[in-house]
Amino acid sequence: MNTEKVTGKFDQVAGKIKQGVGEAVGNQKLANSGVAEQIKGAAKETWGKAKDAAAAANEDVHAHADVKGEDLKARAEDAAHNMREKIANTAHNVKDSVNEKLDNFKKEHRT
Repeated sequence: MNTEKVTGKFDQVAGKIKQGVGEAVGNQKLANSGVAEQIKGAAKETWGKAKDAAAAANEDVHAHADVKGEDLKARAEDAAHNMREKIANTAHNVKDSVNEKLDNFKKEHRT
């Protein structure tokens, strides 16, 4: 387990506690800060998982390579590129989904 995954999990737990305390004492700023910390932690944990997945994909390419030299390097680069594209696309989709839900929430509470 890498550092980002551990600190991400810790930030999520700390944020959840902070949110709960803020809500219990009626401190909206503290509760909001807790939610922000949870989001930051989730992002860190996800980044750690992405690093692990990229390393595993690289190891897999090397383990299953039946060619050497430039062909192996090209296959590894292609696998890394594909992994980065998938991760970036997923991150954009999540961001868009969260933004859409926040926009809907704002619209519902303006009236």
